[in-house]
Amino acid sequence: MIIITGDVILTPEHRERMIALGAEHSARSRGEAGCLAHHCHVDVENPDRLMFVEEWESVDAVRAHFALPAARDFVADMRALSPHPPVIRIYAAEDITAKLMG
Repeated sequence: MIIITGDVILTPEHRERMIALGAEHSARSRGEAGCLAHHCHVDVENPDRLMFVEEWESVDAVRAHFALPAARDFVADMRALSPHPPVIRIYAAEDITAKLMG
């Protein structure tokens, strides 16, 4: 499984638009092949930070996602609206819930 986390700083003048773009991006991404989960959240400790948590079946699914024009446009829009570039981190992960929780 691939886990992606990301965040972007909101600005007062673009806050509502950025949140709407994030929610639309997450909803659209959930419909893509290989997407297990894709969620957009406002950080409760820093309400000026929009966060993303994603789960994907494979590296190939992530590559296909990032190749879509809508995904590239989303990142470009966030870059243009935020005072700081978006942050993204991509991890290869193994689900060990059953090992730990029995």
